[in-house]
Amino acid sequence: MEYKYLNKINSPKDIKQMSLEELKVLSYEIREEIKTVVSTNGGHLASNLGTIELTLALHYVFNSPKDKLIWDVGHQTYAHKLITGRKEKFSTLRQYNGISGFPKRCESVHDIFEVGHSSTSLSAALGYDIANRLMKIDNKVICIMGDGAMTAGMAYEALNHMSELKSNVIFILNDNSMSINQNIGGLSKHLDRLRTAKTYNKFKNSLKKIFKKDIDENSYFYNFLVKIRDFIKFLFIGSVFFEELGIKYFGPVDGHDIDLLIKEFDSIKNLNRPVVIHVVTKKGKGYKYAEKKPEIYHGVGKFDLEKGIEIKKKDDYSSVLGETLVELGEKDKRIVTITAAMLQGTGLDEFAKKFPNRLFDVGIAEQHGVTFAAGLASAGMRPIFAVYSTFLQRGYDQIVHDVCLQKLPVVFAIDRAGLVGADGETHHGVFDIAFLRHIPNMTIMSPKNKNEFKKMLKFAIDLSSPVAIRYPRGQCPMEDKKIQDISLGKFEIIESGKDICIIALGNKNKEAEQLVNKFSNKGLSTTHINLRFVKPLDIEALCKIIERHKVCITLEAGCYQGGVGQMIKAECKANIEFLNYGYKDEFIPHGDMDNLLKELFYTVDDIEKEVLNKIDGEYNA
Repeated sequence: MEYKYLNKINSPKDIKQMSLEELKVLSYEIREEIKTVVSTNGGHLASNLGTIELTLALHYVFNSPKDKLIWDVGHQTYAHKLITGRKEKFSTLRQYNGISGFPKRCESVHDIFEVGHSSTSLSAALGYDIANRLMKIDNKVICIMGDGAMTAGMAYEALNHMSELKSNVIFILNDNSMSINQNIGGLSKHLDRLRTAKTYNKFKNSLKKIFKKDIDENSYFYNFLVKIRDFIKFLFIGSVFFEELGIKYFGPVDGHDIDLLIKEFDSIKNLNRPVVIHVVTKKGKGYKYAEKKPEIYHGVGKFDLEKGIEIKKKDDYSSVLGETLVELGEKDKRIVTITAAMLQGTGLDEFAKKFPNRLFDVGIAEQHGVTFAAGLASAGMRPIFAVYSTFLQRGYDQIVHDVCLQKLPVVFAIDRAGLVGADGETHHGVFDIAFLRHIPNMTIMSPKNKNEFKKMLKFAIDLSSPVAIRYPRGQCPMEDKKIQDISLGKFEIIESGKDICIIALGNKNKEAEQLVNKFSNKGLSTTHINLRFVKPLDIEALCKIIERHKVCITLEAGCYQGGVGQMIKAECKANIEFLNYGYKDEFIPHGDMDNLLKELFYTVDDIEKEVLNKIDGEYNA
């Protein structure tokens, strides 16, 4: 698309030559480009539409990459990418071999720190700032964090350290009243008071006009005015949280007024003390559908830009989780559910409507969520913590010490296990088997379809010990076939043969079925085992079956190192060929899942070819 200004922007230096009116037009053009590309490729829409003016003002005032802009999460960096030399590649956003939806150091010198999970930016910014001080480098470090990220403990740890270090970090608090869903907690309410204290803001603006006059900062009159200002601030909005920590607070500032943002950033950029600038933005700004329902337009797939997203009933594992927990919750009042700011994403919205007092959103605070669940369980409840695999990593210590050590009946419903596609390295859920399998007292299961998932949930809730059920993103097979009852540690034999043994976990049973058909067409007899359990596992019974075959294949949607296939191979002493298919010991890039499997791992055809090469010559048809 041809744009008047955006097509001419190749680096942040170009926008420094623009007038305020031109910057306003540029912000409109960037908004249009983001909407167009995201509607085609999918991506994080609402958060990016809300930070365009903020991004332009930051690059206008500061000098990236000399000055360090460190973004939290990275959901809001599309405008940043467009003006830092990547507009020609922007159409490849989130595509395989295209540009990432998150900051990537390998893409640009303007991407200072790689992110994908929330609440890390201020800690990283403090590290940069102290390194600059030690190496006597004169530049500015600016951290941009959303108010949703302030529900995580790591942000408070950094704030506390920021004050102690007397850091010069400039902390931009991007306040849109949301993370993915509505924010929760005390700080959210405090920020609401700050952004709605109109009387104080009118007074503050009047006082600024006085301060602009030539007044000696050491004079009695100047100090008197400061005391009046602080007294009025306390009177109208109470003690400001940040200033109690020794961090100078500025704001709130309209995050869509480029002129005001530039003036505010100019006024504080040379202060030699820790500061926070409270910027108020609107998530989804400039796109009516996203403004009305920003939670729906947080992370989206392809959609019709003119009509918006058509909401359809989903047949995915997340929705099955929600409907099953509603059914079970009606019968068992001990059942409570927990989400970490992912109510719709994990499918718990229906449970929240049905049992509002039994759904707890802990914010972006997985560590707290795990131990909160442990407390509920120890008091006799049956908590289910629904969480994406990639985010559960943040609560590992709490899983070990607060849940498993005490053998408490907490159910971890691990969503997005395996590859997730376009979000890339920070979001693929490939490590959970490896990091959970070695924890004592932990049971790990994975369903192959809807009916098995429902049975596993009931089994997990009835089991008086920790359970993790991992399942993938996307379609949940809806087979209505009778499912064998779940028995602790027992696998399911779907088909029996004598040449090849295929052991599949969870959704990999679909590939196993395809392989059974392929091998049958080659005259090969195949055993198909649905593993069901990673731990505990009746390994002795499994090995007796494996040793009767020529080749054993294991299929799992997780990393090979530390995975279940590696464990089975180590335990089974049979002198047969083992082929373990998991993901390589590397971080997996973003892209379409089919492309990732084809280019980086394996397809069903690849497996068939490799197995046939291992089988005796008589079968090489």
